[in-house]
Amino acid sequence: MLLNYITWDVDPILIHFGDGGIRWYGLLWAIGIYLCWKMNEKMYRREHCPAEWPDQLFFWMVAGVIIGARIGHCWFYEWHDYGQPWYLFGWEFHYRNPYIENPLRLIRIWEGGLSSHGGAIGLITAAVLLNKYKYSRYPQFQTSWIWILDRLCIGVCVTGALIRLGNLFNSEIYGGPTDLPWGFIFVRDGQTVPCHPTQIYEMLYCLAALCVVGPMYLYTDARRREGLLLGVFFEIIFVTRFLLEFIKNDQEAFEAGHMLNMGQWLSVPFIALGLYLIIRAYRRPLLPVVEKQPKSIEK
Repeated sequence: MLLNYITWDVDPILIHFGDGGIRWYGLLWAIGIYLCWKMNEKMYRREHCPAEWPDQLFFWMVAGVIIGARIGHCWFYEWHDYGQPWYLFGWEFHYRNPYIENPLRLIRIWEGGLSSHGGAIGLITAAVLLNKYKYSRYPQFQTSWIWILDRLCIGVCVTGALIRLGNLFNSEIYGGPTDLPWGFIFVRDGQTVPCHPTQIYEMLYCLAALCVVGPMYLYTDARRREGLLLGVFFEIIFVTRFLLEFIKNDQEAFEAGHMLNMGQWLSVPFIALGLYLIIRAYRRPLLPVVEKQPKSIEK
């Protein structure tokens, strides 16, 4: 007999000390980043890339995803109505953003707040800079920011799944009420009725993306079609994210009553970019294969 619901009352802190501790969310973030890095290390070795590239990727990847995710959350979601309108060039506004008024608050990461869309923008920015200042120094490789992300997106599937598991431990970003047998009552967030565990749904579509782009990389010529893996990844992740938002609760009050919420509006450009990359990949010639690893030029 199936349960009518699941009572979710798990402590989000794994190890307590003082007023804080090690949270499941932070630990899963770290594990996800590490696994993504190791997966790319194996891919780079498979493709005879320079030995220093994985370490360079790790630095730029971590900086890009954390900075992007933090800025993205603070810019996209931290708009609040404080009751008093304010004016700019004669226009009346009812929402204010404390992070714009005090940018130093961005570094208060302990206050929480990371955006997956912001993280994606951060990774794209990091890939552009990494290719320009590091990878492009090897003319025998036809790399680009798209080439980097074609490989990185495979590990990002794993990282994304683990981050959503962290959201589950935090009892956050879940869906509306449901009578399905796998509904969760998020006790620590004050819920008394079963709700859609959308964190689990998002974990599943991240793993589904892995099951598609992973074999494409290993067993087809997709890795030589620049942008194909990234385009397919974007379509799976952001189309499902767009649809899933219809059953998720609004993250912020300003989203109430809107036809589409912030997560859906932010997903649309990635869906369009994914389609463009897929079409572009089949209109361009295959990338050449580098048979032998070049000597490092790093000092």
